[in-house]
Amino acid sequence: MRVLFAHGFEGSPDGSKPGYMRDVLGWDVTAPTMSELGWNIEQETDVLLRLIDTNEYDIVAGSSMGGLAAANASALRPNANFSLLLIAPAFGLIDLWRESIGEKGLEIWKETGERAHHHHGFGEDILLSWDFVETAKRMSWPMMAHPTVILHGVNDDVVPINVSKKMKEENSNVLDLIEIVDGHRMQEAKPHFAVAARKLGY
Repeated sequence: MRVLFAHGFEGSPDGSKPGYMRDVLGWDVTAPTMSELGWNIEQETDVLLRLIDTNEYDIVAGSSMGGLAAANASALRPNANFSLLLIAPAFGLIDLWRESIGEKGLEIWKETGERAHHHHGFGEDILLSWDFVETAKRMSWPMMAHPTVILHGVNDDVVPINVSKKMKEENSNVLDLIEIVDGHRMQEAKPHFAVAARKLGY
């Protein structure tokens, strides 16, 4: 099975989730560096679109912000032939940042044009331009056009499971929301990847 995997904001292409898909499930996984065009959600979505436009995949999968990018790619390529596996997808991205840094933090970010963020995956500070916020405002709630299964942890304190519940209620393409006793890292979700794939017909 051919899978395009989008890692999360703090993740990497060689993380444990695509590794599990490849090494344990035997899936043919393509995992790009999601920040290769930049850090905002539009740029991360473009990373996926470039691959979707030139290759064939059975499933486009994504974790956290990568899940949001995968959902946006689905909305922008409704005629492409694939299904979606979203793992703690960061729906409502703009609201998550607003809650994290507050309105004052957003005002300072807009005034200065950039915000420093310590990237735990890289172990260094990165600069996020204000366009990170502008694109998040436009692309936080994409309506997926493909069959979708969502995995989400009930104890997620980064992206609350309620955002996935909201999406399931509002989008008939969401076939199932599998709730897992897990936090945002979703390390307990891996055995459910094959279950989700079966629900998608694979």
